[in-house]
Amino acid sequence: MVASALNHMDLWLRQGLPRPGRLPMVPGCDGAGTVSEVGEGAGPWAPGDEVVVNPSIACGHCPACLADRSVDCAQWGILGEHYWGTHGEEVVVPGANLVRRPPGLSWEESAAYGLCALTAYRMLQRARLRAGERLLVVGAGGGVASMAIAIGARTGAEVLATSRHEAKRRRALELGAAEAFATGGPVPVKADVVVDSSGSATWAASVRSLARGGRLVLCGATGGARVELDLARLFYSQQEVIGSTMGTYREFAEVTKLVADGLPVVVDSVHRLADYPSALDRLGAGDQFGKVVLDHRGVTTTT
Repeated sequence: MVASALNHMDLWLRQGLPRPGRLPMVPGCDGAGTVSEVGEGAGPWAPGDEVVVNPSIACGHCPACLADRSVDCAQWGILGEHYWGTHGEEVVVPGANLVRRPPGLSWEESAAYGLCALTAYRMLQRARLRAGERLLVVGAGGGVASMAIAIGARTGAEVLATSRHEAKRRRALELGAAEAFATGGPVPVKADVVVDSSGSATWAASVRSLARGGRLVLCGATGGARVELDLARLFYSQQEVIGSTMGTYREFAEVTKLVADGLPVVVDSVHRLADYPSALDRLGAGDQFGKVVLDHRGVTTTT
């Protein structure tokens, strides 16, 4: 491992949520580095290859995997939750879970895009976002949200964002959002697609922001998992609520190509692996915009 990145999964694991299936457990979903050894059937990889790790692991040969639905595989799991992760000196993954490091990306950027870009890309694919539609991204600042803004803008959608912090609203505009509003306040327009990873904390506002025929797509519940839904409003307005988690091997290859072609990867700060607790604290405080990255070589920077 040369660099790895933090996700909210790492905060939950520190609290035992979910309880690891085995201990000790190495956290860490995202990472980039060089191949040191290859086993039988590892594919086209050789020692010294510079690679990025796909954190979504599946068996690769069941009916779901063969039908490009690897997220439905019975053995599906996330690196750092179900399998030992990237926040260590080395990590062992299937050869299928590696892609070549995009040229021109720093090690920090290479380590940062995996989970958040894959998640945001699949969310917008499942929500069928099209050019000319209006996309609202709730809670700008997190990795998935920053990627959703960038992918939405690249798609040709009109992107709106919300955040509690004025500085994050400004960053959202720099990333491609047309407008940014305070979280919890009124959003004066309706959106065709709403991306929300907060759960119950922002649920009501997200539903109110949907246009007729709008699609609300969710990937998390960091602010709570229990919500109320007005079914009459849902069906009279022809609206949809869509759940989405991670993505397939094909989608990871596609989003890696987008990154290689210039999709921005937002790195909030870089910390030494030895400073892991303080990196977790920054993520837990919610002060970041983009990804908090660990440099396994001992470098520390803040952007």
